[in-house]
Amino acid sequence: MLQFLLKRLAAIVPTIFFVTLIIFGLQQLLPGDPAVVLAGEDQDPTVIAYLHKKMHLDEPVPVRYAYWVGGVLKGDLGDSLRIQQPVSALIAQKLPVTIELAALAMVIALAIGIPAGIVSAVAKNTAWDYAANLFALWGLSTPNFWLGILMIMLFSVSLGWLPASGYVSPFEDLKANLAAMIMPAFVLGNAIAAVLMRHTRSAMLQVLNADYVRTARAKGLNERSVILKHALRNALMPIITLGALEFGTLLSGAVLTEQVFSIPGFGKLIVDAVFNRDYAVVQGVVLFTASVYIVLNLLADLAYFYVNPRLRG
Repeated sequence: MLQFLLKRLAAIVPTIFFVTLIIFGLQQLLPGDPAVVLAGEDQDPTVIAYLHKKMHLDEPVPVRYAYWVGGVLKGDLGDSLRIQQPVSALIAQKLPVTIELAALAMVIALAIGIPAGIVSAVAKNTAWDYAANLFALWGLSTPNFWLGILMIMLFSVSLGWLPASGYVSPFEDLKANLAAMIMPAFVLGNAIAAVLMRHTRSAMLQVLNADYVRTARAKGLNERSVILKHALRNALMPIITLGALEFGTLLSGAVLTEQVFSIPGFGKLIVDAVFNRDYAVVQGVVLFTASVYIVLNLLADLAYFYVNPRLRG
């Protein structure tokens, strides 16, 4: 186990290094001078010169990269010049909102996608199978922003059951929080559920034809036990990795959904930072998101290690 973990950690270090190079390099390719944008309409040369010095824009690119990475290694992602707050504080403020949204979306995706995939595989070439595949096709082809607008029109405007937008902390009012988050969570979870359904169906079809499944049936085990204890356990191995990566996708890809429902999470933070040329915020959020992807991939590998006994041999 320790050797397995050390190998994965050894691969993470160069990965993060190249991620920082890509993030910083692509940031430098953006047109325009951020100091001029931040200086406002007056564009006072004194202010512009101050911003150049503060942001190290008067230094060569390798030096600016060294400044930024040095701060990152110390836990300093820089300061937002627009909001005048540390980037780490902004991430800590917005992260719980996006994590809650992503977690609710993942719960919905798992509750729909995995059972639908199991039913589709077990009832192959039946009406249940066709219905599950139709749902997957619908989920994959429906744009999140369009589905979100339709849900707002139906459940908020027409029926008045749910708030159209906004966010309430669960510590203030849990009921209001769930009412505000259920629609955006379903919008995000709908697409992930379709992906999980397709992968679960494919994995289940493979293991249902395996020798150990036929042996379990020959021993007289009931079909439910064969499917859930023998087939599903082995089919879950690729789904674990997929689920971890999809959770990372939810954290970074909820931009449009958060904009549609006016949720103050990572989506709004990164969009505002891009429009305001707040480079420190953009770099910090993208680096944090990439790091989350890497950590989730590591956790998926560890979970795969525990689920698959052959890796422990």
